[in-house]
Amino acid sequence: MIKVAMTSVYVDDVTKAHAFYTEVLGFETRLHMDLGEGTLFVTVGAAEGAQRDLQLLLEPGQGPIAEPYRAALREAGLPCIVFSVDDLDAEYERLRGLGVRFTHPPQDQGPVVAAVLDDTVGNLVQLTQPKG
Repeated sequence: MIKVAMTSVYVDDVTKAHAFYTEVLGFETRLHMDLGEGTLFVTVGAAEGAQRDLQLLLEPGQGPIAEPYRAALREAGLPCIVFSVDDLDAEYERLRGLGVRFTHPPQDQGPVVAAVLDDTVGNLVQLTQPKG
C-alpha cells in the first residue's frame, strides 16, 4: 500500500511560516533542522498524535519553479493546500480572533463547507468540513 508521507507548501519565509502553522493553525513541529547557510528544513503535522505518518514541509518559495506556480495560484484565488476541520464555524471564529485574514468565509461547496484564509507567507489555504 502506498500512502502520502510528506507534501510541501512553498512559503516566503520558513521561520515566519513555522510560527503561523504552529502558533496560529495549531500544528506541531515534527522536524526542525538547520542545514547551514540560513537554510532550514522544517516540517509540521497534526497535533496530539493525529496522522503521525504525514508531514507538511514548509519549503522556501523562491526560485524559477516555485515563484511562477505560487503567483498563478494566488492570481486565480486557488488554495495551495486544503485542511479538514471538525467544526469550521468554530475554527473560523477562533482564527479571526487571532487576526487571520480570510478571503472568503465559510460557504457551501458541494459536499463540504469551506473557507479560505491567507497564511501570511504567500499562500491561500482552504479549510473544509464535510456536510452532515
